[in-house]
Amino acid sequence: MDSLSFFERPNTEVLNRIQRNTVANAFPMNLLTYLYYTIRPAIPRNIQIALRRQYARHLASKMAHVWPINSDAGTPPKWWNGWPDGRKFALVLSHDVDTQRGHHRVMQLAELEKKLGFRSCFNFVPERYKNSDSLHKILRQKGFEIAVHGLKHDGKLFSTKKVFENRAVSINHYLNLWETTGFTSPSMHHQLAWMARLNIEYSISTFDTDPFEPQPDGATTIFPFLVQSKDKSSAFVELPYTLPQDFTLFVLLQEKDNQTWKKKLDWIAEKGGMALLNTHTDYMNFEGGRNAVEEYSVDLYLDFIQYVKHKYAQSFWHALPVDVARHVRQAYTG
Repeated sequence: MDSLSFFERPNTEVLNRIQRNTVANAFPMNLLTYLYYTIRPAIPRNIQIALRRQYARHLASKMAHVWPINSDAGTPPKWWNGWPDGRKFALVLSHDVDTQRGHHRVMQLAELEKKLGFRSCFNFVPERYKNSDSLHKILRQKGFEIAVHGLKHDGKLFSTKKVFENRAVSINHYLNLWETTGFTSPSMHHQLAWMARLNIEYSISTFDTDPFEPQPDGATTIFPFLVQSKDKSSAFVELPYTLPQDFTLFVLLQEKDNQTWKKKLDWIAEKGGMALLNTHTDYMNFEGGRNAVEEYSVDLYLDFIQYVKHKYAQSFWHALPVDVARHVRQAYTG
């Protein structure tokens, strides 16, 4: 495994924890992931969901002591000097667009957010479906951000170092083509050391705590952290998502309300951290009526962001991922 360095001890502890877990699980994780994504097309989707729901319920009860809140994640790094203008915490909204269906729903969500005074980042997969250049342009014009979400979303990006290095060339091409410096990893698979080869300012590829992910080695922090290659030739800011993903809450665990989001947000606000919510347009039901097997009402999401707006008013910093990344760099360099 390649080496990475962090700028000071608290970040080193985060890195060491992730590296230990990744190294310990690297071979079986990669092999099982490869096999799963190879045979997945042959498994009916409803059977996949049913099996994952059964496992998720078991895991939720078993991991209740560290999910959705891991109390060890609330300590800020020593260099941390807070958010801009003395704001209490940061709110970052990110949306993975996994399929063509999700791509078609992007503007619906963007318009709803805009009406409520919010902006977010939409993360598109370059080589899985047809991307619209005009959609990207419109989003930027309206104050939203776009990022590259993997390359093919086939679960094989980190299967071997050679595969990653070959795909990194294409990812860097799309980063340049789409004029973005943001990257998010499908299924939150990650090898932070390898990712230093990407031409990025930030990544959303880890989480503070999430035992439901296929690579569950959490960063155990609700604060962004700066990652640097050993030779210091490249660096990026890692923005761990800190609120449970919508697919986990509403599709797998079949929760009927958004109280888990609100409870976790209140804890993050108390600790002064970063509330980063990563959702999917693919799973949002914008039409009302009965939800499909992989859907939940978009009203659950809209109610949540209104909760933040009304309860915390002027005490939170609402920012795009790239703005948070630049704040972290500036905060560290002083």
